[in-house]
Amino acid sequence: MPKRFDDAEEEKPKALSTYTIKLDDAQMEKLHAAVAAKYWEKAEVPYARFAFKGPKVNVTAYTSGKVVVAGKETQDFVQNVIETLVTGLAKLGYDEVHHPEWFEAHAGLDESGKGDLFGPVVAATVIAERAAVEAWMKAGVRDSKTVVDSQILKLDQLIRATPGVVVETCACGMAKYNELMLKPRANLNRLLAWQHAIALEKALQKKWVPRGLLDQFTKEPLVQKELVRRGVTKFDLQMRTKAEEDPVVAAASIVARAEFVRIMHDLSKKYGTKLQKGAGSSAKAQAAEMIAQLGAPALGQFAKLHFRTAYEVVAAAGKLDELPLPVPREKTEWRRD
Repeated sequence: MPKRFDDAEEEKPKALSTYTIKLDDAQMEKLHAAVAAKYWEKAEVPYARFAFKGPKVNVTAYTSGKVVVAGKETQDFVQNVIETLVTGLAKLGYDEVHHPEWFEAHAGLDESGKGDLFGPVVAATVIAERAAVEAWMKAGVRDSKTVVDSQILKLDQLIRATPGVVVETCACGMAKYNELMLKPRANLNRLLAWQHAIALEKALQKKWVPRGLLDQFTKEPLVQKELVRRGVTKFDLQMRTKAEEDPVVAAASIVARAEFVRIMHDLSKKYGTKLQKGAGSSAKAQAAEMIAQLGAPALGQFAKLHFRTAYEVVAAAGKLDELPLPVPREKTEWRRD
């Protein structure tokens, strides 16, 4: 009986893949402990410091510091073992194979504050190349949403102090922000695109790179159009969701968040107490307190007045005569038929 096509596919052996990384003594010890904890079988390999056989993957560490990973599913090993190393150095070997574009000179773009009632929106551009990327991966630079604010400021200092790196940010003061966003047909995504274009243009004037990656906040190419309008040509700006996986975009997210945190600190000092982040019940309650203490117009010194929350708080206080905000659009109710 002739073999079916899917039978032939099942019999086809999986390709063996290998890669090499270099670790110091301390990292070797961490790697040994991590692999030993998985109860893999020890193996005897000439001149090896240690060797283990795991499910569909082998790891051999040599006295020179070289570690060789070989197997049919090395990604499992990387995710379950190498990522446990504190320094993240071991991960570099995997990332260089699967994400070589991370290590090329390019720009990363991200923003912060878009969903917060208090404080402005900050756009940031970071330009970096291999040496900086490797240093940041060791230091734990990653998407700012996974980092506490106290660590954000430390990582921001690290990023800005890295040789050869360019950092630019763009943020409007609250008065200007509200002036722009309360105009008829104002759109936050268009304002953010304008901010991104300004930060990127300033960064490119300091150090030109041919391409950049933007964490996608809209499906429309708004930033690209703004760049063309500003005369920035022959630059390839790509957009995608979860772009913070790229270390340079992650650095931009850190920088944007750090700048937002600093601005929020200044606004908090101006108000007299710490302003709430986000746009939930705590922020809404604080906005109501602010109106009671300082009057409705003062809300515009601290908050985004185009937010539905701002309108609801002002309306609930009966102060729309003092701060006449436009009625927000009705929320769309989605249902399944």
